[in-house]
Amino acid sequence: MVLGLLSCQKCAKGMGTTHLTLCLDCSGQDVATILHLVHNLIHEKEDEEKDQTSQCRMQNVGEQAHMALLGHSLAAYISVLDRERLRKLTTRIQSDTTLWLCRLFRYENSSAAFHEDDRDGLVKVCRLVINSRYEEYASEGYASLTSKQPVIYHSASGRSGLGQHLCSQLGLPLSSLCTVPCNTIFGSQHQMDVALLDKLIKEDIEAGKLPLLLIANAGTPGAGHTDKLGRLKDLCEQYNMWLHVEGVNLATLVLAEINSTIMAATRCDSMTLTPGQWLGLPAVTAVTLYRHEDPALSLAAGLTSSQPVAKLRALPLWLSLQYLGHNGIVQKIKHKSINYNYFKQTRFFISCKDELSSPVVLFRFGPELSAESNGGSVEGYCAGEKDVLDTFNKWLGERLIQLVPTSGVDVVELEDEGTCVRFSPLLTAAVLGTEQEDIDSLVEKLSELVSVMSSTLSLRQDFREEVHRHSPSLIYVEELSWPGLGAVRYEPQIDGIDESRRKEGVKKINSELLKKLQEFDTEITFSTGPEFSTETDDCIFVGMVTEDVDIIELVNMIGAIGRDIEESGRLLENMTDVIRKGILEAEVQLQKASEEKLMEEGVIRQLPLFGSVLNWFSPVQSSIKGRTFNLVAGSLDSTELTYSTKAQAGRSKSYWSFPPSQNVKPLFSFPTGQRLFQRVSAGTDSFSETSSIAQVEEPSRDGCASQSSSVHPPISLSAPRDDIAADATPQVDSQIEVHVSSEEKQPEDQELDHSER
Repeated sequence: MVLGLLSCQKCAKGMGTTHLTLCLDCSGQDVATILHLVHNLIHEKEDEEKDQTSQCRMQNVGEQAHMALLGHSLAAYISVLDRERLRKLTTRIQSDTTLWLCRLFRYENSSAAFHEDDRDGLVKVCRLVINSRYEEYASEGYASLTSKQPVIYHSASGRSGLGQHLCSQLGLPLSSLCTVPCNTIFGSQHQMDVALLDKLIKEDIEAGKLPLLLIANAGTPGAGHTDKLGRLKDLCEQYNMWLHVEGVNLATLVLAEINSTIMAATRCDSMTLTPGQWLGLPAVTAVTLYRHEDPALSLAAGLTSSQPVAKLRALPLWLSLQYLGHNGIVQKIKHKSINYNYFKQTRFFISCKDELSSPVVLFRFGPELSAESNGGSVEGYCAGEKDVLDTFNKWLGERLIQLVPTSGVDVVELEDEGTCVRFSPLLTAAVLGTEQEDIDSLVEKLSELVSVMSSTLSLRQDFREEVHRHSPSLIYVEELSWPGLGAVRYEPQIDGIDESRRKEGVKKINSELLKKLQEFDTEITFSTGPEFSTETDDCIFVGMVTEDVDIIELVNMIGAIGRDIEESGRLLENMTDVIRKGILEAEVQLQKASEEKLMEEGVIRQLPLFGSVLNWFSPVQSSIKGRTFNLVAGSLDSTELTYSTKAQAGRSKSYWSFPPSQNVKPLFSFPTGQRLFQRVSAGTDSFSETSSIAQVEEPSRDGCASQSSSVHPPISLSAPRDDIAADATPQVDSQIEVHVSSEEKQPEDQELDHSER
């Protein structure tokens, strides 16, 4: 009761009225308020820290999808009918749905099990096979399995974690799971090796085990390949094993023309279908079709249920199939089954090619690989080259997802091929509403991106060699996870400082160099590199480039800007050192002047009361003179001449002014109409390729390093140095004066003179 009162007090204060409430309202709420709360929860704003560029793929909900959603509401209303009427209605719904699916997928004389998780059907099929092969299983349970341990075989290219899920649900040890390798010499790299499977089965039989069930694939999750189902079925009949098939390629069974390999799936003992995913029907159950004559064993395995309410799971699918009709279902599957030859005309390397009727196509960029190659293995590459190609293909997939989000492409990692871009419209087209124009746009963007990737990959070696030519000022950094031209670091030539300070200086100068490069109006991207790269945080990463990029000009530009920033930093460091020494010298002279004043005037004049009276009767002329610091000469001068003329020399002039003949110009200039870092075609009258670099070197020869310091903010890089290069001396028309005066009071007769000063 006390807790209830506290909850009501919290509600009275307004807690939890707009978001999910922390406690249940004692008096309840009306329907409008609850619906408003649900509306706010659905449309709640995303976290501000979430990346806005990553758009979540929302399902395209059409009229057919509304029919499926309506089925869930009707199932709840139908469940309140009287038991006899409910039994007749649910039996009709389940029998109709089973009959339609069997005819659609050419799997006659079979039963159907409807389940939410697409793995539950296989779990129940395994229980059915165990009940069939072990007669005493119903009475003795798992103790009957000790006589002969059951073995479940599955492909190495199958769904990851499926075998472990089966063992955990059935209570079997992991030793009951046998993974069959795929072909390594002949055939596809993703098809189960039938000869090796035969050998494994014989070895298990000799070891006293019982081969129980084989899980085959009609479209592997990664590459979409189909196992040799005909040979596998013959092998299962030979050893009295159960054959279960699953995969996206089973959807093509509804078409008029079917590949013989897929057609062999109709001979299997069971298959799992996902019509909701293939037809774009939300919240529709998966279906497992199976052939078995004993209904009692099916009931014991959970494939059928005696509860009428459980049969209402088929109602959303029952409504959707009637809405689409036979022709509508066939047309949808046919529309999403892409033509392999259509993508083959793009002249890209298509790895993992299976049958021409496969609805899954994988792209892998690799310029050395032939377009007619069928294997797609990258074993010939060294480790570095393979990693670079994987990085490029990952970038390709991410860019295609951003440019054509409705295409549904994604990036997959395969053991033999590496990183590939997968296009499987049967799994995504219905959800995203993919149309033919989306596929055309995908092919167009793919052509553009592959062209850029080819030019970038061909220029990577030139970029590396050109950077090495500028050593030691430029260092090439090998980063295999960067999809671009490469990474470079500017190394300033500094000595005599500790390692931590040197690293800090390198990081600062490269950070400033990156900012300057990003200010250029060019198509080349300069960034800080991969997000999780920790060892290359002080590098400059150059992105993808086109084939007309001048690598020599690009590297020269990076080196020239780096040198300019380094010289600006050294100039400021030297000036700071000079000023610091001048201040120290001024402090020494000031201390010396104070001591001389004490010796000259005596101790009595330093006392506040006696000193004032004594100075009034007998004024003393102070010998302490002011000092001015000449920044150009780096020396302390007397201010006697300055105050004798009552004006400072050069006061009207700017502290930092350049000669009239030297106007501040842009650091880099390019011919009009020429794009940055673009090679100039032969035969034109435009500037040479290194014209911009020549303009960089010219000001430094004229002694205009101070101009670069005004263009680029200086960075402190080196330890204090006493020498200043002649070309780094700023052009100063007037002195920068630092006045130093005594802290002691001056005589009263000199107050007027000090005020004038």
